[in-house]
Formats: sequence, C-alpha cells, structure tokens
Amino acid sequence: MTGLFLILVILFSVVIHEVSHGYMANLLGDPTAKMQGRLTLNPLKHLDPVGSIILPAMLYFSGAPMIGWAKPVPFNPYNLRAGKWGPALVAIVGPISNILVAIVFSFLVRFNISFSFAPIVFTQLCLLIVQLNMVLAIFNLIPIPPLDGSKVLFSILPYKLHHIEVWLERYGLFLIIAFLFWGFKFIMPIQQVIVSFLTGIY
Repeated sequence: MTGLFLILVILFSVVIHEVSHGYMANLLGDPTAKMQGRLTLNPLKHLDPVGSIILPAMLYFSGAPMIGWAKPVPFNPYNLRAGKWGPALVAIVGPISNILVAIVFSFLVRFNISFSFAPIVFTQLCLLIVQLNMVLAIFNLIPIPPLDGSKVLFSILPYKLHHIEVWLERYGLFLIIAFLFWGFKFIMPIQQVIVSFLTGIY
C-alpha cells in the first residue's frame, strides 16, 4: 500500500509541476499548452509510461530513492513576452509549485501533531508528500538539461559562454544518468534539513 501511495504522490506531484509550466507560459502569452488540453490536473493527459509509472515502480522495488516525471508541457519560447527570461520563468514555477505543495502539507503535519485531529498515519502520509515534493523541487533545480534549472542557467549565461549551453544540451542525458547514480545522495541531506524546518520533525 505504501508503494502504491508513493507512486500516486509522485504522479500527482509531477502533474502539478507540469501544469504550472503551462499556466506560466499561457500567462506570458503562449497558449500552446492550453490549445493541447494540457492545463488540466487530469493525470491521463500527462502520463509518461516510463517516467510516471515504470521508473517509480522500479526504484521503489529496488529500494532506491524514488523520482519520476510526466510528459513535458509544450511551449513556444518565441511567443513569450518576457524575452530571454521567458523560458526561465516558465521553468522555475515547476519547482516552486512542488515547494508550495510541501509547505501546505507541512502545515497539516504540524497541525495534526499539535491538535491530533486525525490518526498518526495521516501525519505520516503528509510527511511523505512533503519529502517527495522537496526531492522533486531540488532535483529539478539542478542545471542539467532537460531539468528546469538548466533553463534558468541558460537565461543568465552571457552569450560568450554559449558553448557551455551547447555542451550541456549535447550530454545532458548522460549527465542526468550519472547524477542519479552518484550525485542523488547529496540531495537527501538538503531535503532532510528543509523538511525538518517545515514540519518541525527532527
């Protein structure tokens, strides 16, 4: 049951993440996501068979930290009113949405600890939601394509460093795989500190 719950939390967390991208793009003048029916929380519109189901299940049964993704919400950067900052603004709202989800459920954790309005299992489930959303937020802020952090990085890089963007775009997939194997362990201590601060559970 816990494994199923974890997969469901990841699924809805990445859906919220992607829908946030679409809403920001629409707000900045690009209706691509809206025209393709992607501004919805219906998970069927966003499911990626590998990133939303297969990978989370494999990671769970292997005992590895769980991560996943949904189908990226499309947008046309040339339609965005914010110029070169447009892609960065569209990108950054994804992690921000996961941070906001984590904050909301951390309040529920604190409230239930203080007033015991629900069984302890409710606190445990809310805590899982906080933890997973913080992992997703931190992971997506890493400046490796196609993660959101790369869009932010590319917006602030001066043109003379454009070769860095080209190199990262070329080898991004390999860098992501390498990070999952050797770098992911560095996310967990950061996540634990933030989750402890939000929930008061140390």
